[in-house]
Amino acid sequence: MPAKVLVVDDDAAIRRLLRNTLLRAGYAVVEANDAKEALRQAAAEHPDAVLLDLGLPDRDGLSIIPQLQAQSSIAVLVVSARDAVDEKVASLDLGAVDFVTKPFDTDELLARLRVALRHHGGSETTRKIVERGQLSIDLDRRLVCRDGAEVHLTRKEHDVLAVLAKHIGRVVTHDRLLDTCWGADEDPRVEYLRIVIRNLRQKLEAPEPVGSIIANELGVGYRLRADP
Repeated sequence: MPAKVLVVDDDAAIRRLLRNTLLRAGYAVVEANDAKEALRQAAAEHPDAVLLDLGLPDRDGLSIIPQLQAQSSIAVLVVSARDAVDEKVASLDLGAVDFVTKPFDTDELLARLRVALRHHGGSETTRKIVERGQLSIDLDRRLVCRDGAEVHLTRKEHDVLAVLAKHIGRVVTHDRLLDTCWGADEDPRVEYLRIVIRNLRQKLEAPEPVGSIIANELGVGYRLRADP
């Protein structure tokens, strides 16, 4: 059975574009043009993923993210013209797995949807070893290898990479990384996180381009890319 995607947008042209794109990619598609219909369709159709606009005519799309997830384990991807950092952070904090800004590239949107569906069913992967191209991350042994050779990381570098690996392909916000890897007792700051990410990139990405493994979602957080 093909994965089923619920498209929620009050713009008929956007719904048509997304429907045609998804159908060509082999997905089953259902649609809704407001929040009430989205919740009804989610309950009736049990989609695997939702492409959710925030600017809905009856309710703010942000308000229904928890309700969509409460009905079943649905991967919610926000697709919105809103590009403010606080909107992106709020969406992710409420449980969205990704945020795509309009106008969007359909190939990129499909790629992000594939990643979300691969990890559909839980907020964190249960795998003990995460593999990404030539990179292998053993979460239990705290062992990282690239091309078969061990990469030596500091404790904080291991901590940050482990969180990203558990959410591979999905954005992890700055606050979540800081809370998880530093905690309240260490007075965490975004500057500390940036230093750790820079060091991880130097150790994991060279000689590849910066951002080839760890992507920066500007002002929001970081994402371990799922596809080489």
